[in-house]
Amino acid sequence: MFTGPVGAGKTSAISALSDTPIVSTNVRASDMTVHRKGQTTVAMDYGTLQLDAQTKVHLYGTPGQERFDFMWEILAQGGLGLVLLLDNTRLHPRKDLQFFLRSFKDYIARVPVVIGIVKSDIQRYPSPADYAEMLPEITQDLNMLNPIPPIFEVDGRKKEDIQQIVMALLYAIDTDIEVAL
Repeated sequence: MFTGPVGAGKTSAISALSDTPIVSTNVRASDMTVHRKGQTTVAMDYGTLQLDAQTKVHLYGTPGQERFDFMWEILAQGGLGLVLLLDNTRLHPRKDLQFFLRSFKDYIARVPVVIGIVKSDIQRYPSPADYAEMLPEITQDLNMLNPIPPIFEVDGRKKEDIQQIVMALLYAIDTDIEVAL
């Protein structure tokens, strides 16, 4: 499952990685989201990734707006891991990190998390090391499966970047995985 704030690139990431055309519930933005992008996800994005002849990964993207948080719990049912995408150009990336980790605290107590930092080419701070330093304080009362998850700088439009982050998540789920994408 991919989550993160509006504009973090969840739809783009799933589009870049999916082996099939994605199902998207994007509609024209009509609230403050319109200042960040023209369309926004209101239910989910969905795609698939064929790892090998027997293994298919289902990719789900959540809406970024809190008013659609009821979808977060629905999409988390049966999920195996969480990719948290954070937009470095937003005003308060630390608050975004804290908000999404706390919002998914019950889920991440059962599954691994991988963090992807997008738009770090536009805004260098915080760096992956800065995010890693923030995590102990933010997660001290969360029962996370991996308290310091892997953190990557990614471009959500680039298949290779999204493959890297998803492979890190798959490896966190099963260290015996052997897949060549």
